[in-house]
Amino acid sequence: MDNLKKLGLSALAGSLVAFSANAGELSVSGGAKLSYTGAQGNEDNSDTGNNFGMQRLVTMSGSGELDNGMSVSLVHTFATSTGAGSTSSITIDMGSMGTLGYGQDSYQVGISKIDDIIPTAEEEVSNGLSLTATESAGSTAVNGNTYEVDLGGNGFNYTLNAGDMATIVVGWAPRGVDNLNDDGAMGGTDGDGSDSSVHVVLTPMDGLKVVAGTGERVNGNEMDDMETFGATYTYGPVSAGIQVTEIDYEAANSGIARDADTTYMGLAFNVNENFSISYTESEETYDAQDDASTAVADVDQEIDAIQFAYSMGGMSVKAYQMDVTNPAFDEDADDSKVTEIALGLAF
Repeated sequence: MDNLKKLGLSALAGSLVAFSANAGELSVSGGAKLSYTGAQGNEDNSDTGNNFGMQRLVTMSGSGELDNGMSVSLVHTFATSTGAGSTSSITIDMGSMGTLGYGQDSYQVGISKIDDIIPTAEEEVSNGLSLTATESAGSTAVNGNTYEVDLGGNGFNYTLNAGDMATIVVGWAPRGVDNLNDDGAMGGTDGDGSDSSVHVVLTPMDGLKVVAGTGERVNGNEMDDMETFGATYTYGPVSAGIQVTEIDYEAANSGIARDADTTYMGLAFNVNENFSISYTESEETYDAQDDASTAVADVDQEIDAIQFAYSMGGMSVKAYQMDVTNPAFDEDADDSKVTEIALGLAF
């Protein structure tokens, strides 16, 4: 959040004695977002409940310096009343040897960090919808498979700066890590192997960022393959971006493969230092094929969204309207329209 309120706590030095003889610093930030969301069209996304909601979070960040010159930082975010979106992470900065971090819950592991780099004034283009595919292939029903570049929220990141223009990130999520509790005991899962990825962020010139990544994640006894490539360019108040993602999905223990190809594009404009607008669109192609000679035709889901944001110091007003064709990859579904207006507060 903007405008962090920093609390210098000399007492923190005692708690960081295991890390360093130097005093640490604790920063506290927080915020809330009150929103109204309405949907029309597809009955799965229509107005059937309370349209108002509130997200809130408080983030505490502590850091300390080791005697050997390295530093350690700890970040914990409390989010929502149910704990969804909360995250904790610890990072060791080893200077020229890179950084090593571990996080749980909603921590972004590896390639998850670049799942959507498109510039927007408000939310990612897919926000507000459950982008899942439900199809029947042969005798096997496939329900609720989410096609996104994601290694989950629990795992390790190793980050290395290769000069001034390149950053390499390796992500690793150990088998069963999603079931970890505070002391590290794991619940049982039938998955084989671990999630892993590597991606590169290049900044070859001012304003230009290029990303490329590949990874795989455990899906029962199968592995999903993920690849994503993208670029953004900022010139003055204008930012543009494009990203292409391909996911080869293997249904757990079924031998049925499903592919999803996605292209994101976006254009954002800062009218002034307080007001910004953006237009984004995506086209996702869902291709369901199985090993039993039953094929499901390709289905394209298209999303167009326009977004606005106006900031007034620690308060902001944001809105977006999103139009969706073939929601949930269903050619028989009515087109959907999702609108959100939000008031944000930050300290």
